[in-house]
Formats: sequence, C-alpha cells, structure tokens
Amino acid sequence: MFGKTKIKIVFTVVFSLLALMVVTLTTIYLSNRIALQNENDEMLKTYLELYDPENQPGNFAGEDRPEPSFEGAPEGRPEAFPDKGRMKNEPRFRLSTFYSVAYSDAGEVVSVNNGNNAMQSEESLIEFASKALKSGKESGSSGNLYFRIGKRENITVVAMIDGTIGDANSRLLLVQMLVIGAFSIIVLLIISVMVAKRIVRPLEENDKRQKRFVSDAGHELKTPVAVISANSELLKRQIGENEWLSNIDYENARMTELIRQLLVLSRAENGEVQKELIDFSKLVNREALSFESLAFEKGKSIVSDTENGIYIFGNRNQLSQLVSILLDNALSHGTDSAIDLSLRLERHFARLEVSNGAKAISEYQLAHLFDRFYRTDDARSETNSHYGLGLSIAQAVTEAHGGQIRAEYKKGKAVFTVLIPVKKAENHHTSENQNN
Repeated sequence: MFGKTKIKIVFTVVFSLLALMVVTLTTIYLSNRIALQNENDEMLKTYLELYDPENQPGNFAGEDRPEPSFEGAPEGRPEAFPDKGRMKNEPRFRLSTFYSVAYSDAGEVVSVNNGNNAMQSEESLIEFASKALKSGKESGSSGNLYFRIGKRENITVVAMIDGTIGDANSRLLLVQMLVIGAFSIIVLLIISVMVAKRIVRPLEENDKRQKRFVSDAGHELKTPVAVISANSELLKRQIGENEWLSNIDYENARMTELIRQLLVLSRAENGEVQKELIDFSKLVNREALSFESLAFEKGKSIVSDTENGIYIFGNRNQLSQLVSILLDNALSHGTDSAIDLSLRLERHFARLEVSNGAKAISEYQLAHLFDRFYRTDDARSETNSHYGLGLSIAQAVTEAHGGQIRAEYKKGKAVFTVLIPVKKAENHHTSENQNN
C-alpha cells in the first residue's frame, strides 16, 4: 500500500518538475531560434538596402573589400542607409556570408553573387532563389540558407545569408539543454525518492503500530474471554441456567468472534501465511455450494457463473474466506432473491464479481465500506454478528495476493469486484496430484 503511495509521490513530483523543465527549455530554445531568425532577417534588410548590381556588398572578412555603393538611394531619406562602413565594421556582418540573385522584370537572371568563398554554386543559388520566389513569401529559410526578397529599381533581388554557424550554435544549445535536462531529471528522481521515503515513513510506522496493536490486543483478549467462558460454565453448574448467564455467554461469544476476526485481519495484513498453487475456479464453486443451504433458508438463491481452469498462487484459507465474506455480505444485505456470482479470466487477472440488489448506497458510504468497523446505518440497526471487519479482511486478503477490490452501486445493485493476478498454466497437474 505504501509502496504505491511512494510511487505516486515520486511520479507527481518528477512529472510536475519535468513539465516545468520542458516548458522552460522549449521557451529558451524557441526564443533563441526566433532571435537568430530576426537577426538574419535584419542583416538581409541591410544587405538589400545597400545592394548595387555593379558593386554588391558580399562578404567582409577581408580588409581589401570594396566599399559598398549607395547609388540609387531614395532622395530625402538618407537615414534609410546606415553608416557606409556598417557591414564592413560590425562583426556580425564580417562573420556572415551573403549571396544574392537578381531578376529583371522579365524574370531573367541579371546578376548572381555567390560570395567570395564560393561555398554555393551559381546554379544552386539560382535554383534556391527560384523556389523562394515561387513560395510567395517575403522571407524565410530552407536548410542553412535564410532569404529575403526585395525590389530595387527595375530588378527583384533574392538576398540570402548562410546560417550554418547560427544553426550549429542552436543545435549545440539544444544538445546542452537535453544533457542538462537528463541530468536534472536523474537528480530530481533521486531527490523525489528520498522525499517520498521521508513523507511516507511516519505513515508506515503508524500503520505498523496499529497492526501490532490489533495483533497484541487480540492475543491478550483471548485469555480473559476464555476465563469468562469458564466461569460462566461453573456458575451454570452451581445455580443452573438463568437469563443473566445467557446474556454473558451471548456477549462472550460475540467477543470471541470479534477477536478471531481481528487476528485474521492482522495475519492478512502482515502476510503471515503460506501460499501455494490453487485452482481458484474449484474454490469459488465450493464456497458457493456451501452457501446454497444458507441462501435457501433466507429465501434466496446464488446464481453462479464461473470459468474453469483459473489458477492463483495464494493461501487457500484466506481465498476461501474472501469468497465467503462477499457471499455472506450479499446474503445479509441484499434486497433481491438472487445473488449473482461470476468468475472470469480477464487478461492476466482472475475477475471475481458478486452483485446483489441493495438500497441506494451513497458515494461517501462506498468510499468507507472497506474501513475497519465501518457499517452503514442500516447494518448498525441490525442484530447480527457483523462488526464491520468483514470487508476490511476481504481487502487485506486481496492486497496480500497482489490484487485489487472495489465496490460500486449501479442499476440498483451493489457490485463487489475482485481482481487477482493469475498463475501461468504450468505445473497445474502436478499441484493437483499433490493436493489429491
């Protein structure tokens, strides 16, 4: 039980921090990519502003580059062109490689600038520029090339910039973020496991103390109950039967049964039992058969539908008690004359289901049905030997066998469902021969 709680705490902490980390890293990476795209676009705008077919501003890594020409600048707008030495003096321009393809109004290529290093052939640049024009976009990118289309006098210019360095830096940033993220997840996982242990430890210790108290109290109460029973028997021999002694015997018998159930619950919760391979189908049928006479006395019947050949590795006595608790609960509180019992193989689980007609059960009652000593108001008003421990024992037995149990109220019926892992069909015949 507490193992699942630890897993839930670890999962919640790691998932929350992981989601936050993913959002943060994604924001950082996308911001970097957008900033890179904007910077390239700004440089391409500057390139287009300075573009002159006779003297094109290309790469400015060398000192012997010609000064860019500013012919054709619109009159009255000198601020549209920055300092003539901007592309030559600023590092971001000096470290970038520019390309361009100019088209006439007739769509013919009139100029191609493939950069001083000629990292791109004229053919590839013309092909890229043609695709850029056909895309209908003013700017964009493909691979490591970023482009922007501008109009200068009677020509259309497709300006391009090589973004290899920027893209490489982005990829490096992405790799670093993934490495840091993976390392952080491992650290967070370790920390969350430690935190989960610290959170759950007091609960585990308290649960152990409760179980030890139940077990110790059960054993300690057996002695005074036995003494009361013996004294009552001696008094009967001396003064004969009377009303007061009968009440003592009745309450003493109820106390004995309560102690027995407490000890059964304690053993089930502590797993103090031996397990073996069991034919669960036969066990369920046998328990159903033993309850048929009791059901007949109450004017009810058990409608059994079980699938054969379902095996479970568990404790025979506990599993028998599990089935009997569910059937007894249905007989005691059912409002219909028929009780439905079914056993089916569902994937890797044995699905045991007991349903009976019942009065409306609220969500609050369903949530507390498996609590110790919990009984509904109707059950408390009845005079019987039920102490609210039966379903608690059923839950403890189910969990001791690695299964789950749940209660539902649907279509006027109380439905109890038990799922227990089945054992693979190996050594079945050998086990049956040994049992026989």
